[in-house]
Amino acid sequence: MAALTFAAALNAALADEMAADPMVVVFGEDVGTLGGVFRITDGLTKRFGEDRCFDTPLAESGIAGLGVGMALGGARPVMEMQFDAFAYPAFEQIASHAAKMRNRTKGAAPMPLTIRIPYGGGIGGVEHHCDSSESYYAHTPGLKVYTPASVKDAYLMLRSAIRLDDPVIFMEPKKMYWTKADLDLDELRAEFEQQWARVESKAEHGEAWARAAVVRPGTDVTLVSYGPSVPTC
Repeated sequence: MAALTFAAALNAALADEMAADPMVVVFGEDVGTLGGVFRITDGLTKRFGEDRCFDTPLAESGIAGLGVGMALGGARPVMEMQFDAFAYPAFEQIASHAAKMRNRTKGAAPMPLTIRIPYGGGIGGVEHHCDSSESYYAHTPGLKVYTPASVKDAYLMLRSAIRLDDPVIFMEPKKMYWTKADLDLDELRAEFEQQWARVESKAEHGEAWARAAVVRPGTDVTLVSYGPSVPTC
């Protein structure tokens, strides 16, 4: 068992889903050759090719619009918005089309897209680099919003998000990218497949890792939190 970083867990989740499904496509600003500003997509272009992990122009509305179109065409796009506040130009595409498509078509057109957004403070980021924009998405009907609170969450939740037929806003706490946990990646893979099999067989209701969890039992006070605030609590 070796120390696995939050960033490496996300990278492994992307790679594993790309290996499992040829329709999973990753794109965004600098995600290809550079591997992303936080290196979350490092090595994916080299391993899967430029048609599976590629760079886009600096136009977030275009990135989101491309994702909606690709999802309608049968792909499972995973888009990266380089920083939280950079995603605002894409909000119209997200709220008006990604969030509404399944309802608009009475379920005939699934919308299996995942929008990864690094968010939050704690890294000394300047304006446009340290917003906490999750409330906008959480209050938009039709969107699912995930934010992992641990290295294990990062791996399991991202793989789950990519497999869903609904649009998922995947909020990644920037200050947690370099946190570590002693985890065996093969054991995580096995856990994910076992849990996903339960979801597919309807033995598990809803998304397996989209629930509240008791992280530290106690008797005197209840703290309810999510994402990067969970370790603090």
